[in-house]
Amino acid sequence: MLPLAKKPDKSDPSNQIIAENRKARHDFVIDETLECGIMLTGSEIKSVRDKQISIGEGWVRVTENPPTLMLQQVHIGEYKPAGALGHKPVRARVLLAKKGEILKIARKFTKGTTIVPLKMYFKGGWAKVLIGIGHGAKVHDKRESIKQKDAKREMARAMSRKF
Repeated sequence: MLPLAKKPDKSDPSNQIIAENRKARHDFVIDETLECGIMLTGSEIKSVRDKQISIGEGWVRVTENPPTLMLQQVHIGEYKPAGALGHKPVRARVLLAKKGEILKIARKFTKGTTIVPLKMYFKGGWAKVLIGIGHGAKVHDKRESIKQKDAKREMARAMSRKF
């Protein structure tokens, strides 16, 4: 008899969210997402484990030959014990995905669309980046989503009040 697979433990440090780009879902209408690995140096992964990262300004570029995804403008703070052997805080980093997935994203990447990092997290000890491809949200869409959130919050407040 095979042993049952364990459910991921949220308190387990190998399955934790490091950084989240909450503003991306507000500024963009995300059509599709893709989970990618990320190629980091030793001092970068130590800084990521210390949560010294900002993905809010980041975006993803698709290159042609060979087809790759490059994460741009993501700031990973310096790891102090690394000293002079450390890394540059802002540099292009390679995202790891299958060739078919990269080509699929490249086909959907047209004028008016953008690829943004949504989350960075650890999965089984490996750093992962969730990227989303979408287009810019219109002002009226943003206003509508704010109205819906406010209405939902008001309903929750009204339901929680004791009579």
